[in-house]
Amino acid sequence: MNQKIINSVLEGDCLEKMRLIERYSIDLIYLDPPFFTEKTHRLKNRERTKEFSFNDIWGSDKGYADFLKERISLMHSLLNDTGSIFVHCDKNGEHIVRAILDQVFGVNNFQSEIIWTYKRWSNSKKGLLANHQNIYFYSKTKNFKFNTIYTSYSETTNLDQILQRRTRDEYNKSVYERDDNGEFVHGDKKKGVPLSDVWEIPYLNPKAKERVGYPTQKPLLLLERIIKLTSQTGDVVLDPFCGSGTTCVAAKMLGRNYIGIDKSSSAVELSQTRINNPIKTESKLLKNGRSSYINADKEALALLKGIDFNPVHRNKAIDAILVETYKNTPVLIRIQKKNETLAEAASYLLKAKQTKKSKKVILIQTQKTSLFDEDINHEGMIILQSPSLQIEQCLTTKI
Repeated sequence: MNQKIINSVLEGDCLEKMRLIERYSIDLIYLDPPFFTEKTHRLKNRERTKEFSFNDIWGSDKGYADFLKERISLMHSLLNDTGSIFVHCDKNGEHIVRAILDQVFGVNNFQSEIIWTYKRWSNSKKGLLANHQNIYFYSKTKNFKFNTIYTSYSETTNLDQILQRRTRDEYNKSVYERDDNGEFVHGDKKKGVPLSDVWEIPYLNPKAKERVGYPTQKPLLLLERIIKLTSQTGDVVLDPFCGSGTTCVAAKMLGRNYIGIDKSSSAVELSQTRINNPIKTESKLLKNGRSSYINADKEALALLKGIDFNPVHRNKAIDAILVETYKNTPVLIRIQKKNETLAEAASYLLKAKQTKKSKKVILIQTQKTSLFDEDINHEGMIILQSPSLQIEQCLTTKI
């Protein structure tokens, strides 16, 4: 291979630049090609000093298909026999991409349709919210590199499934294996559950340090997983539509060699800047698990049963927000905590009322009022007694 293009980002049409690469010399290809959206995509960087854009207008399925097939056919010749290709797409062109990959790589070399799922919120249109993209995984041959990645067991996994070895009975049914004395047999070392084809990796939010303002920037966590899965240290990774350079950055961080290609001079410049100074946003969701974010006070929220509300996590001032609004502003709810005076609870809630620009907030009183709480009064705040407190007062009130 031309050593000058190893660990570099080339400017130009990938069809032309890939002809500089020696055949059978690439171990892994990832591409995030135009998505056939029929739009021009634009986005500015964090400082709003530079705008990145690219044209994704084709006019017809055939024009888009011809463009991709010519380039993917060339990619096939560059991959060695243990190599793989991952092609990123969404609903607009996935049918075209899949058909081309079947033709070029062969149906028998299809390995997986990876669903990259994430949380994004929008009320912009009628219908189901699009919260995933597809990545097609094909190998050059059946002898492809693959490093199994293990994930944690599900919270609902039966303990016996982890501890005991399984076997097949005479009816080919999966059963727990037992020894000659009828005792169950312990299983082998448990590494976890092999990675599935549904990957929950957070989308880069606008405030992420890793985000550089490129319209289709993907998270490093996504590319790192692909590279770890199907390549080894020292392998060569190619991204023929490298955009902001995420693949190249991930490859370098993982000890792989890389080649990036993009026809945009600004994209090439951006990619090189990121490669020289990589910034990675760690995902607390992946590190700690989704359950770590669920810390709403369930006992307190039980007081709201029968009312439509959204529980609030990771906020010391608000426990819930009603689904119904008041004068087009959110209705915030706080439940008085144990060992907390009503005045303290009110103080938290009133601060939230101001910052969230709410016109009505509700404080649910759960403890007896002290002398210092008697004169609490603030426009827009309603104090309601919990059912248990009301019952207690009924029992102690003299008739």
